[in-house]
Amino acid sequence: MKCDVCSKEATVFLTQIINGQMTTVNLCETCSTEKGVTDTMGFGLAEAFLAPGSSKSSEELACPSCGFTQAQLKKIGRMGCPECYTTFRDGLDGLLSAMHKGTKHVGKIPTGKAVSQAEMKRVISQSREELQKAVKEERYEEAARLKAEIEALQLRLE
Repeated sequence: MKCDVCSKEATVFLTQIINGQMTTVNLCETCSTEKGVTDTMGFGLAEAFLAPGSSKSSEELACPSCGFTQAQLKKIGRMGCPECYTTFRDGLDGLLSAMHKGTKHVGKIPTGKAVSQAEMKRVISQSREELQKAVKEERYEEAARLKAEIEALQLRLE
């Protein structure tokens, strides 16, 4: 298995559950030491993904709009302003895709409203892709929910 930060062979495997969402991180020995995995007070799962490969240290990277630093983001777990999303984008894509279905919000189709067949087919196709990913990642509860959602959408389509 490869390190999620530098792509070397991973030797440290971490699993963290926050609000019922399981996230795993695979790190090589070097990255686990750099990220402070052995420091029980200083390691957060987000730290493994924020600014991978960046030459700047976490204290150097700060939002030009609000001055919020990457260290504050790691500590608090929230952004300081909308501009922070752009500033910290490199590290966030990996973190968000590991925690969620993807990095793009697509929303859901409101029930009871008229929806075009093309839109319905697009949502079914997208849900099938999410279902395959959930099964591959062994997230079976989510896979079951997606399967039921696809079946309901197909019934509405007919």
